[in-house]
Amino acid sequence: MAVDIAVVDYGMGNLHSVAKALEKVAKGAKVVVTDDAQTILDAGRVVFPGQGAAPDCMREIDARGLREVVKQAASEKPFLGICMGLQVLFEHSDEGDTPCLGIFPGQVKRFIQAKMTDAQGNRLKVPHMGWNNVRQSRPHPLWAGLPDGERFYFVHSYFVVPARPDLVAGYADYPTEFVCACARDNLFAVQFHPEKSASAGLRLLANFVSWNGKPA
Repeated sequence: MAVDIAVVDYGMGNLHSVAKALEKVAKGAKVVVTDDAQTILDAGRVVFPGQGAAPDCMREIDARGLREVVKQAASEKPFLGICMGLQVLFEHSDEGDTPCLGIFPGQVKRFIQAKMTDAQGNRLKVPHMGWNNVRQSRPHPLWAGLPDGERFYFVHSYFVVPARPDLVAGYADYPTEFVCACARDNLFAVQFHPEKSASAGLRLLANFVSWNGKPA
């Protein structure tokens, strides 16, 4: 039986929670967590999650021979990046001075601790952990049915800085504005965790499952 959704396994993060959430919204679909190159390339759509440190993620991607596989999948079929699966799509991360996949132009920067205060002067912690509102910067099929300002769950210390404004699909604030969603063609990637974001996250995943890979 052909795989409907491949969740890329490079040993970083709780991938099975992502797979379970996908199974919940994609009734009857075959969802597999895999590091097999051919399975990923043959799948109807690909989810690229992950958490941890960028140097470790890139090392594991290369150790499993998945660099070109991920890049090819990202060019050919509906593709969803989650958390570290957003960050390593960019050219470079300040975390460990790490060259990444270079699918999106831009950099990954760390929240500056000295600037982490809210409007009342209270110190904010890094990592940014918890629920936050997401502002949609433009329409996209994966935002369908989700109100602007919907809350999603975040866990991260770094954020992406795209080199092109047309890549941006969503923003959040901590304490100032940062990009938390990017989109281009058949790619959509988010800093937050849909699989941990209750009904809003399930709606986004359901939108991905039905998405034809076109931006509109």
